[in-house]
Amino acid sequence: MKYILVTGGVISGIGKGIIASSVGLILKSCGLHVTAIKIDPYINIDAGTFSPYEHGEVFVLDDGGEVDLDLGNYERFLDIRLTRDNNLTTGKIYQSVINKERRGDYLGKTVQVVPHITDAIQEWVVKQAKISVDDDGVEPQVCVIELGGTVGDIESMPFIEAFRQFQFKVKRDNFCNIHVSLVPQPSATGEQKTKPTQNSVRELRGLGLSPDLIMCRCATPLENAVKEKISMFCHVEPTQVICVADVSSIYRVPLLLEDQGVVGYICQRLDLPIEMRARKMLTKWKEMSDRSDRLLEHVSVALVGKYTKFSDSYASVIKALEHSALAINHKLEIKFIDSADLEPNTLQEEPVKYHEAWQKLCSADGVLVPGGFGVRGTEGKIQAISWARKKKKPFLGKMHLNANSTEFHPESKHPVVIDMPEHNPGQMGGTMRLGKRRTIFKSNTSILRKLYGDVEYVDERHRHRFEVNPELKHHFEERGFHFVGQDVEGERMEVIELDDHAYFVGVQYHPEFTSRPIKPSPPYFGLLLAAAGKLQSYLQKGCRLSPRDTYSDRSDSSSPDSEIAELKF
Repeated sequence: MKYILVTGGVISGIGKGIIASSVGLILKSCGLHVTAIKIDPYINIDAGTFSPYEHGEVFVLDDGGEVDLDLGNYERFLDIRLTRDNNLTTGKIYQSVINKERRGDYLGKTVQVVPHITDAIQEWVVKQAKISVDDDGVEPQVCVIELGGTVGDIESMPFIEAFRQFQFKVKRDNFCNIHVSLVPQPSATGEQKTKPTQNSVRELRGLGLSPDLIMCRCATPLENAVKEKISMFCHVEPTQVICVADVSSIYRVPLLLEDQGVVGYICQRLDLPIEMRARKMLTKWKEMSDRSDRLLEHVSVALVGKYTKFSDSYASVIKALEHSALAINHKLEIKFIDSADLEPNTLQEEPVKYHEAWQKLCSADGVLVPGGFGVRGTEGKIQAISWARKKKKPFLGKMHLNANSTEFHPESKHPVVIDMPEHNPGQMGGTMRLGKRRTIFKSNTSILRKLYGDVEYVDERHRHRFEVNPELKHHFEERGFHFVGQDVEGERMEVIELDDHAYFVGVQYHPEFTSRPIKPSPPYFGLLLAAAGKLQSYLQKGCRLSPRDTYSDRSDSSSPDSEIAELKF
């Protein structure tokens, strides 16, 4: 097993996740099996109880793990399926060590950070790296490990120390360190400054880790003199200083690293057995990036939610929209609308905000209302859904948003939406209906069923505490709503569609978590097709895009599926 540790310096949120994913992708394109682990130094057991404003969205895995959004980047870039143990937190490590101590596993010894916590970290990484994340069940050959936070933080010290020991345990040929740092360019001088990177690398080396590659995040490409200076002060060759300048799309980052010889360096440094030949996966990736820069037609979607001030709160939703827009050759414009701004109260208190929000909604081609928890902004979401229904605007949303819900009105006499048996109101963490569940289609004419490829069932990821009250199903159906998808037992409503509407779909699950750049999520794909006025022609052609909208401009095929099949992506 080869281990690649990605650390970050100067500031957090510098792009370690995208760089770790991109390194994994270019290695996977060489035919290697790659897995990924994200380490978060916070004391929470998992990301399940976070506010989206803290760390962005909570990403949900097949096994129900509620994890950091970077695992979403790994899954999308590498097209793999991770598990909850691929996200390691300080809380999980301390919990496992304390449980061992309570059982008496340490035979009366004093339990300390070194060696007990550091050993537990190393054991966890070694064990998790061996677990297959591909459909073929093959053990990975390379494990990319991203250490969250910034070098020098108190909370990440045990992890840095663990990897200092680890590099000797697994031997030099099996471990390398990529350090991501910032090269700021103050507008006053316009000069690229290397001092923050020098200090960050000095701190890392002082802790016992010497970076093999220094990836410099910067606004404009690095000048040669700056590269030389970093090389001289940071104990690396100039070829080991990689420029990761701002690019038009994150899909360009793997190509940027490839162009600077990152694969060649890693393969030589870790003695990896690969051929350096033209790689089909990267060719597809380049084609996709080029297409995203060339798009001329526009499509706009109003995203009505509670956490719109911070776009990372809806990271997977935004990516799913981007994947679908790219598949139909349209440039996507997302209009973020705070659902509270659509409510009558806002008209009284801040009329300008109210009218601006409604103007944004009315000018959009489609409406998306993602899930959220709690009462705030619910009325605004319902107003937006009602408007989309009456004006026949393409709509996709979370199904349990309705006026009488025990989530928002616990004492409601006629609850349309009710608590689920799994939910424990006394506990917040991990008490929802979580992970991959099967939805059976009950109708042959369902639009969503056709978009999924006319399958009998789909497996999608869930994260919710409430569900539609099955006793009231007939009331909905009398008014033109159809529950076209239900769970295996037929007790839970999973998908709802509306008669006599271009595209009005509500789902109980989160389809965005399984969307991929070259295989968009069908519910989002349907929304974008409808918003661009192409849904009916797509369905009439047997769910095939016109040649102009295909995944490959040089392809004879007119269906994304054949492209995906040949990619095994």
